[in-house]
Amino acid sequence: MRASGSVRRTFRVQASSSTPPKGSVTQVPYTSRRWTWKGHDIRYATAGCGPPVLLVHGFGANVEHFRKNIPVLAQKHKVYAVDLLGFGQSAKPADFQHRMEEWRDLLVEFVQEFIDEPVVLVGNSIGSLACVMASAELGDQVKAMALLNCSGGMNNKAVADDWRLKVIYPALKFVDYLLSIKWLAKRLFDGFRSRDNIKSVLSSVYIDKESVDDELVDLIYNPSCDEGALETFVSIITGPPGPSPKTLIPSIHCPILLMWGSRDTLTPLNGPLGKYFQDLPNHRSDTEFILLDSVGHCPHDEAPALVHSHLLPWLEKQDKRMELSGTI
Repeated sequence: MRASGSVRRTFRVQASSSTPPKGSVTQVPYTSRRWTWKGHDIRYATAGCGPPVLLVHGFGANVEHFRKNIPVLAQKHKVYAVDLLGFGQSAKPADFQHRMEEWRDLLVEFVQEFIDEPVVLVGNSIGSLACVMASAELGDQVKAMALLNCSGGMNNKAVADDWRLKVIYPALKFVDYLLSIKWLAKRLFDGFRSRDNIKSVLSSVYIDKESVDDELVDLIYNPSCDEGALETFVSIITGPPGPSPKTLIPSIHCPILLMWGSRDTLTPLNGPLGKYFQDLPNHRSDTEFILLDSVGHCPHDEAPALVHSHLLPWLEKQDKRMELSGTI
């Protein structure tokens, strides 16, 4: 089943054995594959069989950020996970202007190329926003969406109605200026991507500090060593934030599960976006909001058992709904 008016494209796909990336990241049970999209090498992973689920990571992350989720989901589902262009083991073109719309198109064409039945999209942070954007394009080809701490845009300039961002907006623009100076951008990036700084940033995002281990730090750090990583970083930080999820949700008609870490500091509950999503079930059918107590911005990795306790029954409900409708 495909979205109306969609065109099926043919791309090169190459499978490889499931070997862990550089560093100490533990091997997980999935098959790593390659796909050429618009001339760019894209890495994705597959595991299990059953109704399809597509996992989409957030800023700076990759397929390995779902290493605790893929084995659990794959027990009853065909799981796909993709490294967005510029992240993980996917290409990092130095001359590319990253935009949310490009990641949307990547996901849309990935679903149209590889998934022949309605799929559940599961995203974290900007991965959630990319899922929302893709769902608006794919229509009935999306069975349902699960959004974990959905981002308001590709960078911090997105949520213009948050007073906290209004206060620091001049500083954000100054950072954009500094990043336009290449030698200075490299120095800033090298400091930002150091293992010590990555661990410090993650410790401010994760409430459970024990979750911030060497494995997690390495899965963020290793791709930052790739050629083109600096240019990707600058492009994302200084680029347009993309559309707000608030403008897209009205055009989406599938069920939505919202899960939110109660102590998220990046997209806080008391911010405009957090308030919008908390209130959404009051105005939209087939929408659930679940508050995850004492969890930060990446609940699927910080508290996977808690996330699975809500996500798995919800997935089962979506599968049964499709079976009753005769779609699968």
